[in-house]
Amino acid sequence: MIRELMVRVARLERMAALVDGLQGRDLSGRDLSGANLMGANLKGTNLKGTNLSKAILVQASLEGADLEEANLKGAIIIGASLKGANLMGADLEGADLTGAKLWNANLKGTNLSKVMLIQAVLEGASLEGASLERAIIMGASLKGASLMRADLQRADITYSNLEGADLRGVNLDGADVRWANLSGATYDDSTNLPRSISPSQLSSMNKV
Repeated sequence: MIRELMVRVARLERMAALVDGLQGRDLSGRDLSGANLMGANLKGTNLKGTNLSKAILVQASLEGADLEEANLKGAIIIGASLKGANLMGADLEGADLTGAKLWNANLKGTNLSKVMLIQAVLEGASLEGASLERAIIMGASLKGASLMRADLQRADITYSNLEGADLRGVNLDGADVRWANLSGATYDDSTNLPRSISPSQLSSMNKV
């Protein structure tokens, strides 16, 4: 019992030491699960394959960071900046990205199922082949984002802005798109449109 406590304390001390001077460092493959990185500067940091499950990244700066194939399951990433970050193939299932800024982020093949993306900004982001099943994307901005072949089954996309988004091959079965702005969004015969879509929304879209 005492030994386990000492090991835990030592691990927490190492995590605390990491918070300072993280910008641009190579932390790939590290175990930072549960780490408190609130407000941390992680710009350009290499976090490829890093375990950040249940980590606290509230208001953290991850601009240009490499999070390819990182484990961010259940992480709290509220209000964080991930502009231009690489999250290709990362696992963010159940993570909270409320108000997060993901301009031009690479989210190709990323697992975003059951995530909270309320009022998040994903303008120009690449979400090709991403899984957003049952994601809460209320009031988010996905203007100009590419969601080709993404899975948005049963996702809540109400009040979101998908103006000019690429929805070719997207599965929106059971998704709620009421009050969403779909003007100029492109879709094709392989797009599975939801029953919640209105005639006015459909007419504002571009079929290719």
